[in-house]
Amino acid sequence: MKNIAFMGFILAVSLLGCRSENPEYQQQMAGADYLHRTVDQLTEIIIHDIFSPPVASRIYAYSSIAAYECLAAGDPIYRSLAGQLNGLAPVPAPEEGQEYCFPLAAVRAQIKVGRALIFSEAVMDEYEQKLMAEIEAIRIPKAVYERSMAYGEAVADHILAWSAKDNYKQTRTFPKYSVDIQDESRWQPTPPAYMDGVEPHWRSIRPFVLDSAGQFKPIPPTPFSKDKGSLFYQEAMEVYQVGKGSEAENKAEVAIASFWDCNPYVSHQQGHVMFATKKITPGGHWMGIAGLASRQTRASMSKTAEAYALTAICLMDGFISCWDEKYRSNLVRPETYINKYIDPEWRPLLQTPPFPEYTSGHSVISRASAVALTRIFGDDFAYTDTVEEPYGLPSRSFASFMAASEEAAISRMYGGIHYRPAIENGMKQGEAVGRFILERVQTREGQLGLNHR
Repeated sequence: MKNIAFMGFILAVSLLGCRSENPEYQQQMAGADYLHRTVDQLTEIIIHDIFSPPVASRIYAYSSIAAYECLAAGDPIYRSLAGQLNGLAPVPAPEEGQEYCFPLAAVRAQIKVGRALIFSEAVMDEYEQKLMAEIEAIRIPKAVYERSMAYGEAVADHILAWSAKDNYKQTRTFPKYSVDIQDESRWQPTPPAYMDGVEPHWRSIRPFVLDSAGQFKPIPPTPFSKDKGSLFYQEAMEVYQVGKGSEAENKAEVAIASFWDCNPYVSHQQGHVMFATKKITPGGHWMGIAGLASRQTRASMSKTAEAYALTAICLMDGFISCWDEKYRSNLVRPETYINKYIDPEWRPLLQTPPFPEYTSGHSVISRASAVALTRIFGDDFAYTDTVEEPYGLPSRSFASFMAASEEAAISRMYGGIHYRPAIENGMKQGEAVGRFILERVQTREGQLGLNHR
C-alpha cells in the first residue's frame, strides 16, 4: 500500500509539473517580434559604437544568417545557406527524434553572434537578460528550452568560426589610406573633421556570394578635368546648381537628402569645440525597411529571417563591390573640386563622407537591397518608411522598393556629395550585385532564382 501511495504521489507531482508547462509555447514563440527587436537593438548599438557603414553591414549579415540557419533547420520550406555562401560549411544538425523550439534557438544565435561583433557587449547582455526573462514566462518545457538554447549556441559558434576567416581581423592591421596631395583628381579629406579614408581595404574582405570584389566593376568615372568646357566640369556644375531652383523644388530636395543622409558620424564645430552627432547607417535604414515590410505583411518568423538575411547579404556584397571601385578610381569629391575651381564658399547640404566619390555607396547598396526585398515581397509593394522617425525625420511613402532605391540614389546629388555618374552607374552596379546574389542563393525549396515570390 505504501508503494502504491508513493507511486500515486509521484504521478500527481509529474502531472502538476506538466500542467506548469505551456503546451502552446511553439505558437507563442513563432512570431517575428524577437527578431525585429534584436535587429533594432543591434542598430542602436551600431549607432552608439559608431561603426562605419561597411562594418555595420557585416554585423547585420552574420547575426541575421545565424538566426536564419536555426529556423531553416526546423522549417522544411527553407533551405540552409551552407554551400551557397562562400566558405559556409553545413551548420550543426539538430538531434533526430528530439523536440526543439527553433525560434528560441534563432534568437539565441542572433544575439550571440551580434554580441561578438560589437563593442558595447554589456548593453547586449542587458538586452538579452530582459528578453530571456520574457521568454521564460512562456514556460517552455525545461528539456526543450535547454536543448534549443544549446542548438542556438552551436549554430552561433559555427557562424562565428566562419566569420573569423573573412579577412576582417587582418584588415584591422593594414595601413591607413595615404593621401596624394599632388594629384588633384584624387580624393582628399574634407571639412570639418578631415577624417582619414574609411575602410580603404574593404575590397580584401571575403564576399558572401560574389566571386570577387571586382566582379561587377563599373565603367570608369568621367575623366577629371579643370577645363570649363569639359564633361567633368559640367557634372560638378550640376551639383553646384542644386538648390537654386524654385522654393518648392528646394524643399523637396532638402527633404529627400535629409531623409537618406544616414551618415553615422556627423562632425560639428562651434568656435574651438568639435563634437559629433550619430545617425543610422545606410545599411541600418534598409534593414529597417526589411523589418517594416515583414511587419506590414505579418510575415512568419522564417520569412522575416529570410528578409533580414538576404537584405544583409546584399548590403555586405554591395559594400565590398562599391568600396573596391571607390579606392580604385579614388575620385575627388564635389566639395573639394567646387571649392577649388568654382566657388570657395560653397558647402554641400550634407556633410561629405570620408571616402572617395565613385561610385555612390547609397546607390549600390540601396539598389541591391531593393532587388532582394522585391523578390520576397513583390514588385509593387507600397509602404510608408518610418525608419528615420526615431531620429527626428518624418516618414516618406513609396510605391515600391525600387522606387525607394532610386530616391535614395538621387538624394546623394541633392545633398551635394556625388556627381551624377556615381549615382547612375552605382545603381547599375547594385542591381548587378543583387541579381547575381538572387540567382545563386535559394532560400526556399523549389525556388527559381529571381522569379520567386
